[in-house]
Amino acid sequence: QFQKTLILSGHEDWIRGIEWAVCDEDLFLASCAQDCLIRIWKVCTKSKQLPETEDDSIKLKENVFTVKDTDTAYAIILESVLAGHENWVYAVHWQTSFSKDGSMQQPMRILSASMDKTVIIWEPDKESGVWLEQASVRVGEVGGNTLGFFDCQFSPDGSMIIAHAFHGALHLWKQTTVNKKEWTPEVVISGHFNSVEDVKWDPEGEFIISVGSDQTTRLFAPWKRKQETEVTWHEIARPQVHGYDMRCLAMIGRFQFVSGADEKVLRVFRAPKNFIENFSNITGIPVEKLCSHQSSDLPEGAAVPALGLSNKAVFEGDMTVQPDEDEETFNSISNQYPEVYFQPLVLTEPPPEDHLLQNTLWPEIQKLYGHGYEIFCVACNNANTVIASACKASKKEHAAIILWSTTSWKKLQSLSFHNLTVTQLAFSPNDKFLLAVSRDRNWSLWRKQDSESGPVFSCCAYTDKNTVVHSRIIWTCDWTPDSKYFITGSRDKKVIIWGQCDLSVMTEGNVLYSIKPCSTVLDAGDSVTAVSISRVPTPDGRYIVAVGLENGKIILYTWKQSGEEPTLADWTMCVEMDDSQSHALAVKRLCWRHHAGRAGHNDQNSSEWLQLASCGADHCVKIFNVNRFAL
Repeated sequence: QFQKTLILSGHEDWIRGIEWAVCDEDLFLASCAQDCLIRIWKVCTKSKQLPETEDDSIKLKENVFTVKDTDTAYAIILESVLAGHENWVYAVHWQTSFSKDGSMQQPMRILSASMDKTVIIWEPDKESGVWLEQASVRVGEVGGNTLGFFDCQFSPDGSMIIAHAFHGALHLWKQTTVNKKEWTPEVVISGHFNSVEDVKWDPEGEFIISVGSDQTTRLFAPWKRKQETEVTWHEIARPQVHGYDMRCLAMIGRFQFVSGADEKVLRVFRAPKNFIENFSNITGIPVEKLCSHQSSDLPEGAAVPALGLSNKAVFEGDMTVQPDEDEETFNSISNQYPEVYFQPLVLTEPPPEDHLLQNTLWPEIQKLYGHGYEIFCVACNNANTVIASACKASKKEHAAIILWSTTSWKKLQSLSFHNLTVTQLAFSPNDKFLLAVSRDRNWSLWRKQDSESGPVFSCCAYTDKNTVVHSRIIWTCDWTPDSKYFITGSRDKKVIIWGQCDLSVMTEGNVLYSIKPCSTVLDAGDSVTAVSISRVPTPDGRYIVAVGLENGKIILYTWKQSGEEPTLADWTMCVEMDDSQSHALAVKRLCWRHHAGRAGHNDQNSSEWLQLASCGADHCVKIFNVNRFAL
């Protein structure tokens, strides 16, 4: 039975955290609130003493209560009020107790986290016993649209502290061995804090880039540590921190990408010099190998202007040296709020969160205007010369695919065919075809013909209401590495391979090709939201197909063309990933690494391993090692 015995008043705003600690005979209670204060209360047993004599000395007020059915009385006094935070204090925690000589020792140390972007460690002073701020760890001093910290914890031995912030990020600090008062930021895991919508491999297969509904574009790469064999993946750059939810991206070569968000423009980004140098340090790939031709005129980095959305390039001359505090100049507004928050860093390990927020942006080099609604999908051909994009649409005129040149950034062509949103676009590996799949349950195939003015795409095959096989939205599509077949996956749980797109058979002129299902209809068991075919087949020449479902499962199949008519034995299910490896919500995109081998390992010529990247609505990006000899 709980009895209400006491109310401790003192805080003047919502109380956000309380935590007990037992120290010898006494109990301590730490509480924090939105009044920016931390209070420490002490509870001790009160012996039955003689009635007190009246004296005028000033004493702290004791709150006394007795526990029912016992004679023990307890006194609660306010031990200390800690004022050091300038904003709401969200969390307060005692350092964990440890056992020493058979008894539990409780260190007198408190950690607090606040909305003022600081985490403070408090301990009582050795001589006076007054609680003082021992160390304060601040992050994100400038720039970045961050809020403060929500929670914090000591590591069991008290040598590390971790905190988490509004942007779904963890921050880790370690006590330096030399000076115990100093705490340095450490490498920590990070990732998206909302649905991840798209993921792509770098064409050389050394890193991946993902975009998500958390309005960020993030770049993950393997970190090659000195003398370490193990390769771990980390976020080493955040090229875009946007104001709209991100939707899709396409790589244009190694160090350029185009991304689409819930807005009508596509934005093109190029890696700055600072990124390429740091990428080289972290992954151990020499800079010369990364960029040969244009490294001299690349900007150092990028920054977002105070009221802007676009990442502006920062060149070497732009980085201002802050004037001395005592000079007159400091009083002018422009000096207190510098235009450029970017600080070039030399990194040999993955950057901590506060650098990711502002020092790893890529400059935006182009905006592509032309769509009438929010961008939904984008693709780039293998020669990196043409981008295709499409937007959300409920009418035929808005569902047109727009082709853009990557040299002039001008609009090349508008391909009108579908009646509803085009959900995914894919260029064939030989760049001769562009495939589009749509919410109108049809696909269309466009063939490239070279003319004087550049490439022209014309529709050469499609499904209509007579030839349609899918009965629901087609979410996804991909090509086989030889450009002969393509695959479609739909909400109706069907996966179908179509063909044959053989150029020798296809005549010139505007004849429509007869492209028919080449496979039996594969029932995947749930809505198919992503498919991808590996560029490297199995040793016996079968295509390796990864299928991602709405329930988060990823299944690997192999497929082999058998004769003219599809036979039942054409699909082989190889692996169905178990729940611990799968996503918890819908798989949004699957993408195979273009070459055999594993990123970060020196097994580029070993051909047994393939890598598959996946992303999902459960905020996760995953990379799988797949042994193709075992499939």
